[in-house]
Amino acid sequence: MNTALLTIDDFSSKNTPAIVDYLKEKGIKVIFFAEGQRVEQNYEEAKYAIKNGMIVGNHSYSHPAFSSISVEEGIAEIEKCEEILNKLYADCGVERVWRPFRFPYGDKGGANKEALQKYLKENGFHKVDDTHITYSWWKENGLNTDIDTFWTFDFEEYVIRKGSGFTKEFVWNKMHDTNPKSGAVLFAENNRHIILMHAHDETEELVPEYYKQFIDHLLENGLVFDEPKFL
Repeated sequence: MNTALLTIDDFSSKNTPAIVDYLKEKGIKVIFFAEGQRVEQNYEEAKYAIKNGMIVGNHSYSHPAFSSISVEEGIAEIEKCEEILNKLYADCGVERVWRPFRFPYGDKGGANKEALQKYLKENGFHKVDDTHITYSWWKENGLNTDIDTFWTFDFEEYVIRKGSGFTKEFVWNKMHDTNPKSGAVLFAENNRHIILMHAHDETEELVPEYYKQFIDHLLENGLVFDEPKFL
């Protein structure tokens, strides 16, 4: 049996309530990773997710590549998003129990990685339970000890844009790639995954209900979704 934790980046968006409704209908619990400036732009949509029991983690304020900024600038990005998320939860009357973090682009800061990991650990950020991820490259890259949340499979549906040449068939083919250049094979016996998707209105415009199409396909192929757990 294949299992996966679903994570959705770049929260929030105009299509967030529709995504939340679909996830609730399917009984799938996810972690949204919030870009602070997007939450400011789509605040009511963000509140809808919180009020409907979704976990929202920190994805920085403005989504920079952390290797291109200083440690101090990176911490400021994280803390600015924290302020927004704390207010968001308070405005919803919901206790904020979990504080996972994901680096934009999976860029852990380059030469500043150790300092940023130290900051995350010392400031109460929560590590997603990844003890079920056993791929050799996961440990070789230190992902089993890093505090931030990485992934084993990225839909890359954000590539679907006007003029990009990529379509939903690109995503379909990636889901069935048996020799991926990065990450792990999605459909293989007893594979375990942390899956990455994005909440983008731009994708919604080109492929209506893209999230439903892709997740339905996972379910049809026997994938079972895990509930978010933390170490």
